[in-house]
Amino acid sequence: MSNVTPRKMTRNDEGVALVLALCLVLVASVVGASLMLLSQTETYASLNYRTMTQARYAAEAGVHGAVNYLLNAYAPPATDADYGVFDTSKSPVQWNGAPVVLSSNPAVASNYPVTATVTAFNAAAGGNLGVGGPNVGYQASATMMSMTRFYDYGSGAQKVIQTWNITADGTTAGARPATVEVSATLEQQKVAFNMYAFFATNNQCGSLSFSGGEFTDSYDSAQLGNASAWSGGAVGVGVPLTTANNGNAGTNGNLTESGSGTVVHGTLSTPRTGVGKCSSGAIDALSQNGGATVDGGLVQLPQPVAYQTPAAPNPLPPTGNVSLNSCPPGLATCSTCSGGSPCGTDVTNKTTGVEITPIAGAHVLLGDIRLTGGSTLHLKAGVYDVNSISLAGNSNVVIDSGPVVFNVVGTGVTNPVDLSGGLEFNTTYNPENFQIIYGGTGGVNVSGGSAAALMVYAPNAAVKLTGGSAVYGAVLGSTITDTGGTGVHYDRHLPSEFATAWNTMLSSFSWKKQ
Repeated sequence: MSNVTPRKMTRNDEGVALVLALCLVLVASVVGASLMLLSQTETYASLNYRTMTQARYAAEAGVHGAVNYLLNAYAPPATDADYGVFDTSKSPVQWNGAPVVLSSNPAVASNYPVTATVTAFNAAAGGNLGVGGPNVGYQASATMMSMTRFYDYGSGAQKVIQTWNITADGTTAGARPATVEVSATLEQQKVAFNMYAFFATNNQCGSLSFSGGEFTDSYDSAQLGNASAWSGGAVGVGVPLTTANNGNAGTNGNLTESGSGTVVHGTLSTPRTGVGKCSSGAIDALSQNGGATVDGGLVQLPQPVAYQTPAAPNPLPPTGNVSLNSCPPGLATCSTCSGGSPCGTDVTNKTTGVEITPIAGAHVLLGDIRLTGGSTLHLKAGVYDVNSISLAGNSNVVIDSGPVVFNVVGTGVTNPVDLSGGLEFNTTYNPENFQIIYGGTGGVNVSGGSAAALMVYAPNAAVKLTGGSAVYGAVLGSTITDTGGTGVHYDRHLPSEFATAWNTMLSSFSWKKQ
């Protein structure tokens, strides 16, 4: 056997554990540093988000401060002189050769003719949010883009509507400040007054009640200058021709109609649904019997329609029977039309015609107008603030020029408007020429007589139509009862002549980081 000497094994891996440990430490350090950087980034991101959110909320506070002031404290120009200093033909509206601006922002100068308004806006549209920590402030400016003045039929007064562009800055102080700009448009639009032959604001059964051959249809007063629009074949001869359509009725409640020949030549609009017997616990849209019809069908409104209550005249008219012993306030002249006593004769029981001519732009203040015994009252265009008006004994109201607007107050009178005894009134067949506006809850009685054209706006009153003749125009009341076949010929031209101010809206909302 030979002797074999074992070969000594050598090892070259000494120190590997140390290298691995160092690599692990390096990786852990990189991960740790990354986590620290990520944590710091998240912290800064959260801080930025918080400060930007605070700045945006502050800017929105500036917008809302401006809106709150413009809606609740700002007084638009009320008189011709105040309105006339603005150049409304341009957008933005101009004053003193520059855009009209209200501002609480030191970088944006105000330009408005009323110093008190500038001061009030500055206080209302600037300030700080109480959020704790660094200061969060806001400031805003509003530029008037448009301004329009018109007669608002719903309120019975001149209305000024405006569009404002509002820009507000919100700023946070501190180590990482932020500034956000928020813009919005505050606007109000003029819309056509939504008219019907009849509209009853009451939401109960029978708020509209037709019987005895009542009917609605329509005509167009804008066409009365054409011979083809008259039954006699010549302008002003006969009565206006009507068509069996567009005589729409509306109510927040129910229409109850009965009797052969009772027909609405148009639609019935109401938020109620269903046809049948109406009861307080189940108010439907339409109750019919005896062959009464609505030939245009039902239109369901999405919600009840709210109409403004007209403001009472200021100052209020006097009470007591009207006497023309001297010209009432607001009159240029008052005189007989033909052959009777001169100015100074009591209108009550007067058998000769009295004509009233208002001063341009002034309101005529009259008490209780009582026409009896064939009396005739001639009226020229103007606004008449009266306590009440009553026609009896085949009396007449003649519109010599229009429009004539009666703002009725009704103090101490059960039926502040009672035209049931009139022979005729407003034979122009243009209902715009004779408008009756009443905000109270008393009675309004109307009879067609031999010729009657008028508009009745009495959203809180009980309106009754009697007499069996026709009324040309439109009637609005809380409840409307039409008996005896008194028809209403709706004037299709009215919506193009009358407007109301729609709800104020905040639109075009946007924001950006500065």
